Amino acid sequence: MTASPLVRLVNQELASRADPGAAVAMAAYMKTEMPFYGVKKPGREVVLRRLVEQHPARTVGEYRSNVSTLWELDHREEKYLAIGYARRFPELIDIPQLDLFREMIVEGAWWDLVDEIAIHLIGSLLLSHPTQIAPVLEEWIDHEDIWLRRTALICQVRHREETDVAMLLDFCRRRAHEKDFFIRKAIGWALRDYSHTDPHSVRDFIESEGDRLSGLSRREASKYLEVG
Repeated sequence: MTASPLVRLVNQELASRADPGAAVAMAAYMKTEMPFYGVKKPGREVVLRRLVEQHPARTVGEYRSNVSTLWELDHREEKYLAIGYARRFPELIDIPQLDLFREMIVEGAWWDLVDEIAIHLIGSLLLSHPTQIAPVLEEWIDHEDIWLRRTALICQVRHREETDVAMLLDFCRRRAHEKDFFIRKAIGWALRDYSHTDPHSVRDFIESEGDRLSGLSRREASKYLEVG
C-alpha cells in the first residue's frame, strides 16, 4: 500500500535525523519496547513545522485524519508529532475531538504521552467547554484506567486563576488513598502548580488532609510552601 504524502514526509524527515545510539537510550529511559528513531525535541520541532506547513488541517476531518495517521505510526517520535500537530490547531481542539484524545490517552498509557494530552488538549477543552468536560472528568477520576485518572488530576495544570478549585481539591482527595506512583505524583504536581496562584488554599488542603495524603504527594505539593 502506497504511503500518503503526510506519512512519506514524516518518514523521510525522521529517518534523515535518526541516531541509533540515541534511539536505544531514549527507549531505555522511557522503559518501552516501542522503537525510536533517536530524534530529540529540537529535531522533532523542525519536522513538526514542516508538517504543519505542508499538511495544514483546514477542517475537522483533516485534523482528525492527520492526527490519527501520525498516532498510528510505529515510532515514539511519530506519536510525539501527533500530539504536537494536534496542539498546533487550537481552533480545532473542540468537543468532537474528545473521543480521539481519550483514545490516545488510553493507548499511550505512559507519562510522556499522556501528560501532554492531558494538559494541552483535555485542559484546553475544559477551559473552553467546562460544563461539557467537567462531567467527563468526573467519570475519569474514578475510572479503572490509571491514565484517565491521572489526566483528570493534572488537566488543570497551568490554568492559574481559571482553575476549578473545588474540582481540583475534590479529585485530589478522592485519589489520595492510591498507592500508585503516577497518581501520587499527579496529586502533588497539580497542587504544587496551583500553589503559585493560591498558596493559602493549597496549604490548608495539605494540612486538613494530613496523613491521608502520601508523603510523595505532600512533598510535591508543598515544594513552594511553608507547611507545618
